[in-house]
Amino acid sequence: MQSLRHQRVRELLKRQVGELVRREIPTRESGLITVNDVGIADDLQSATVFVGIIGNPEQQQKAFAALNQHRVRIQSLVGRAVVLKYTPRLRFVLDDSVARGSRILQILDEIERSAPPS
Repeated sequence: MQSLRHQRVRELLKRQVGELVRREIPTRESGLITVNDVGIADDLQSATVFVGIIGNPEQQQKAFAALNQHRVRIQSLVGRAVVLKYTPRLRFVLDDSVARGSRILQILDEIERSAPPS
């Protein structure tokens, strides 16, 4: 179980990174990028940012490339906005949990429709 401080830092980073991604990366060519969650190391020196990207596969690739290209800039802007002893090193990871959840719901619907009525 993470401490209250870790939870607060996670939420603060999630909010700040989400805002910076919205401002720094144009949605026209990269689709809509959402920050779903942030995982932070125990020493608060690195953070994994789980992002969801809404758009076609080409836009998703461009968005992920843009995130990695702008990572250092976003990290420095986070360092200015969030007062911590160390600015966490950001790492972006594509979060496909929404797509997996939709697929599970689709499978459950198919099972329900194919089951004989009782």
